[in-house]
Amino acid sequence: MTDIAVIGAGIAGLVCAQQLSQAGYSVLVVEKSRGLGGRLATRRLHKTCADHGACYLEPKGELLGRFVEILRCLTTSRSASTRQILEVWTEEVYELTAGAPLAEPKNRSPRYVAPEGMSAIAKSLAPGLEILLNQRVVAITPTPENSWRLTLESSNEELTAKAIVVAIPAPQAVMLLEPLGENVLDAAFLDNLRSVEFYPSISAIAGYPRTSQPLPQWKALTFVDNADLAWIGLDSSKRPNPQQPHFVVQSSANFAQRHLESQDLQPAGQLMLQRAAESLSLPWLNTPEWVQVHRWRYAFPSRPWHEAFLSAGSPSPLVCCGDWCGGNLVEGAMLSGLAAANEINHQLRHLPLDNVNFLNLFT
Repeated sequence: MTDIAVIGAGIAGLVCAQQLSQAGYSVLVVEKSRGLGGRLATRRLHKTCADHGACYLEPKGELLGRFVEILRCLTTSRSASTRQILEVWTEEVYELTAGAPLAEPKNRSPRYVAPEGMSAIAKSLAPGLEILLNQRVVAITPTPENSWRLTLESSNEELTAKAIVVAIPAPQAVMLLEPLGENVLDAAFLDNLRSVEFYPSISAIAGYPRTSQPLPQWKALTFVDNADLAWIGLDSSKRPNPQQPHFVVQSSANFAQRHLESQDLQPAGQLMLQRAAESLSLPWLNTPEWVQVHRWRYAFPSRPWHEAFLSAGSPSPLVCCGDWCGGNLVEGAMLSGLAAANEINHQLRHLPLDNVNFLNLFT
């Protein structure tokens, strides 16, 4: 039996797991995907990589600012040359409103990216943690010993833990926890969990011939009031020695909603590129050499929970956290993970957390 099982290896889950592990608890992280990071996602393809989830970090609060400065001082040697985990990508994100000329950025602030892919940020939080990848938790049941039993899909293996942190999107948490019913979980907890809603998004990654011209003057651009598109970035400009230009295009929520259930997303991705080519007067964007498309069913919280975590109030501790708690984006996920760790500690052994911080991992 482990002290705490953390379901989900996104930023909230990893920060929570590190905080509890450093306090002295035994922690096991269970992740359904083959990689870490959740929306900090990187796809490896065509001898390069592309960030098809969160595309950069823009620190605004103290916690993320400190984290970014630490990662800027650390290096990775996955490539032939040693590089910093994080580097400044651009200070300018342009805006394009339909029927208006390209607008100069209203505010300039550093946007940080990982040259090896944004998933490198999540990987930096993993050292020392016990993590099970490619393992989906399909059932949670209470035990007579006031602990939790977790059933895994692939192996039908069962794990036990004294407490659980559910660090996945709220609608997925609802599907996992609803079968427990109101005999185990408080009705208000389930209602609050059901109240959280998300916008979907579709990301298209497209590569082009080296000879493609003209390349845009910008590295990142936001579409304002566009029915189909939300954002486009010259993702290859993040990479050391790019072999060809490639872009990441993100759809509007309305576009994603219309195409979310399509079995084949390639036509939707091609339509996004067509719309981008038209909007930006770059006709060659409509003729890529290759395209990959990814759906994000739970991309951005449209109706978040107003506090930093959501506790079930059950006899055995069960706490939910994520970027949908108290806000969104990476910093919100970090703060939620820390708050969930404090709540789990409060319900368990009250170990001293005053001098514990997941940032200690890097010192």
